[in-house]
Amino acid sequence: MAAPLNPAHAEIHAPVLPEVAAVAQEMQALRRDLHAHPELAYEEHRTGDIVAERLAAWGYEVHRGLGDTGVVGTLRCGDHQSGKRLGLRADMDALPIRETTGLPYASRHDGKMHACGHDGHTATLLAAARVLAQRRSALNGTLHLIFQPAEEGHGGAKKMVDQGLFQLFPCDALYAFHNEPGYPAGHFGFRSGVMYSSSDTALITIRGKGGHGAMPHAAVDPIVVASHLVLALQTICSREVDPNDMAVVTVGAIHAGDAPNVIPETCELRVTIRARCPEVRALLRERITAMAQAQAAVHRATAEVDYKWRYPPVMNDVAATDFAVGVARDFLGEQWLIPDLQPLQASDDFAIMLGEVPGNYFIVGNGMGEGGCMVHNPGYDFNDGLLPVTASYWVKLAEAYLSRDPA
Repeated sequence: MAAPLNPAHAEIHAPVLPEVAAVAQEMQALRRDLHAHPELAYEEHRTGDIVAERLAAWGYEVHRGLGDTGVVGTLRCGDHQSGKRLGLRADMDALPIRETTGLPYASRHDGKMHACGHDGHTATLLAAARVLAQRRSALNGTLHLIFQPAEEGHGGAKKMVDQGLFQLFPCDALYAFHNEPGYPAGHFGFRSGVMYSSSDTALITIRGKGGHGAMPHAAVDPIVVASHLVLALQTICSREVDPNDMAVVTVGAIHAGDAPNVIPETCELRVTIRARCPEVRALLRERITAMAQAQAAVHRATAEVDYKWRYPPVMNDVAATDFAVGVARDFLGEQWLIPDLQPLQASDDFAIMLGEVPGNYFIVGNGMGEGGCMVHNPGYDFNDGLLPVTASYWVKLAEAYLSRDPA
């Protein structure tokens, strides 16, 4: 591949299939084109057009419209009616972030950015799709490639499932991956059981009594109530959740008032909540709601809590994980596997799909050290070096699962 434009992208010397290497430059160009043209949730029309056109040109049956802008490509191989059915998923949407990378292929749409690597996930699965179409004579069964919209908090997976994804495209196993900054580039991480945390949100509206900033005694200041509540919420995780369990409560936004000399009527807190087990998830909802209302009452205000259940934890199936690890070990070698991977605090609505079909969600290191940064950061960029090795792994996984001569 050509030298990367981002200095944080160190060269990766992992195994790569010759057919993938042959199209790596083209797929890198595609990834950077997607990066330059990010689309937010349910706006992935250009991206969907590119995905659909490529899949159709390579011989896939293409279905559009699930989840509004989703695309599914199907490849039927051999005696597919008696063979297994495999699903591979990639997400397509971007984030409402203003990019600061300064790269030549940086976002051309102000306030929109591929800050989570979904451009790379899409390009990687397309690269694998191309090679699998070339190798279809060695396969027996059905391959469904699922290009999902609206992963970033807008429930694209649930919408696809609710609209009949797995009735139209039945799968016996389902796989997806996410790039993960902070881990060595090109190294694969697997675990069974909990992989990612749940993700819920709470919108807390504190209602006080507006007034003049110079006469606070004649008002009920919702900002003061909110300040007490922000600190109080932190005690839920530190004093009410078993230290052996994971829980996060983060107030990510506070909105109130417009002038320094005016006490507003209301103050809104926007909270993200993470957990790994159902009991802790339920406890957090109960205590956040009760604490908000109690803190408000102490200060003669009221609190309305709009608590939204969003994504459950990502739960990896044991057998599907063992299969994925075996393919990685055989193709990449033990040195490319991340040992003893622990659950991560991120979330992903792939959890919804895994609630319907057994499968595995794994990570691939995006790189670590100077020059790199975390996802959802305006300086983030997907490491192009991941594309050929991960696409090669997709090919090997599909071939192993849909082999004409199963072990």
